Amino acid sequence: MTEEKVAILTDSGSDVPVEIAKELGIFVLPLQVNYKARSFRDGVEIDAQTVYEGLETEVPTTSLPLGSDLTDLLEKIKNEGYTRILGVLLSSGLSGTHNMVRLAAADCAIPMEVLDTKNIGIGSGISAIKAARLAKDGVAYNEIVKATMHAIENTKIFFVLSTLEYLKRGGRIGKVSAIIGSAFDIKPIITCNEEGIYTTISKARGRKQSLRKVVELALEYAKDASSVSLAIAHGNALDDANEIKKEMTDQLKTVSNVFVGPVSPALGVHTGPGLLGICVQKI
Repeated sequence: MTEEKVAILTDSGSDVPVEIAKELGIFVLPLQVNYKARSFRDGVEIDAQTVYEGLETEVPTTSLPLGSDLTDLLEKIKNEGYTRILGVLLSSGLSGTHNMVRLAAADCAIPMEVLDTKNIGIGSGISAIKAARLAKDGVAYNEIVKATMHAIENTKIFFVLSTLEYLKRGGRIGKVSAIIGSAFDIKPIITCNEEGIYTTISKARGRKQSLRKVVELALEYAKDASSVSLAIAHGNALDDANEIKKEMTDQLKTVSNVFVGPVSPALGVHTGPGLLGICVQKI
């Protein structure tokens, strides 16, 4: 046990479910969802359903968290008596949030380290959850950092979209081709590569086949692990998410943790409704 009090900081783009963030005391820095009329704090002032419902009228943009929000959050952490901070943030290859927090760490009143998960959505958030559970159990800071880095290296997310249109509009399509098989309903299965950039790992035709392929890839990644944590993320597709949760837990007997949750509004801006993703973290 240790006398240190370790705060875990993540961003809203890491999709940590609200109830888990509350339970584990994770500090969440909100990204910005920007409309012509005004901007909203991601997950605080706007939810994903509102984003989806308004897409035909206006497709918003997203941007870095407000500097004042980061300053206020670090001050709150200090005032609550924390002695160390570990930032576990979405890929620096997909957002400037990691660099923003890294720069702030240099001037932070509390010793702070910032990790790049090289991942997106719950693929990033699952490592923040891992760190927070260790912190809650009183594990020493250096051991939390070491274990979280190991978790990051052993985490993979596989996801499929109903359409690539919003990923294309947001300029975050990376190595994924926006026009791939559109006439034949060919859907790419997307993951993040070692640099934390979107890349296509497979393809399938139609919704049913693409969901089956996502499950197949996730099971293949998990097959040699003695224990895994699972997270199923969805964009207004809860029924599909619950079906996949059941299929994964039925076929995989090494699951120690599993949860289902929606993607953040900021991620929903770029992926649109219908996203389904499976994150596997080998323990």
